[in-house]
Amino acid sequence: MSKHNKKRNTAFLYEALVREIVKQTISKNMPARNKVVSILKESFTSKTEMGKELRLFKALLDTRNLNTRIGEKLIQETKREYEKLDEKKIFSEQSTLIKRINKEISKSVFSNFVPNYKDIATLSQMFGEDVSVKRRLVLEEKVLSKLSSKRVLKAKNDKVDGLVVNKFIDRFNDQYNKTLSENQKTLLNKYILSFMDNGIDLKVYLNEEIYRLKKAVESSFSVQELQKDQKMSQKMRKVQELLESFGSRAMDRDMLQSVLKIQLLIKEVEN
Repeated sequence: MSKHNKKRNTAFLYEALVREIVKQTISKNMPARNKVVSILKESFTSKTEMGKELRLFKALLDTRNLNTRIGEKLIQETKREYEKLDEKKIFSEQSTLIKRINKEISKSVFSNFVPNYKDIATLSQMFGEDVSVKRRLVLEEKVLSKLSSKRVLKAKNDKVDGLVVNKFIDRFNDQYNKTLSENQKTLLNKYILSFMDNGIDLKVYLNEEIYRLKKAVESSFSVQELQKDQKMSQKMRKVQELLESFGSRAMDRDMLQSVLKIQLLIKEVEN
């Protein structure tokens, strides 16, 4: 069996670019950050073959808590859709993207850490032709195991319209008796519009915002009032753990509300 080539893995290229955006944002290199965002959006639209391939990857990567029968049907249906893709076009688009990364960004992009790389590699091999029947069945069993796991990720009904989200915002404000901060408004706005670009802008913002919240939580432990309040310190530790867990999750309604609560908490601590 040939070694998996991550540069020829569409999902890896996408995730590596998302993490490059986060790196450039943290280093405050906005021209570089904007260049990567532009390349990412151009490469993974609904009209590109890589964009179509990415959505099939995500159908399996971002789904959990299915029963075995439904999981098997999802795998088989995704494989059927995958067979309709133009492999030569995918290869050509990947080649163009690889060249752009090397020339316009940096070869270091390919070394960016992607947490779910093993899952991505498993899917790429499962879809690939150069795999024995026995090996393919083993890979499909791995994917089915993931689909059946209890970790809840993005649900289909998360592509909600403005009315539904407005009701969600009203309930959130009623419950916490607060007006939304600018950070909360930005998050909700990107969540509402996420269906327009396959969630790219939301994912980029979320990575940046979670990083900001992590730093804010770390800084809070040096606040004298917090050091004296053991219950509050324990609460902030739990918040810290929750933020760490977000790295392996896709945005759903529960995660959205958790981030909004943490944004509110950090605002109160900082004030």
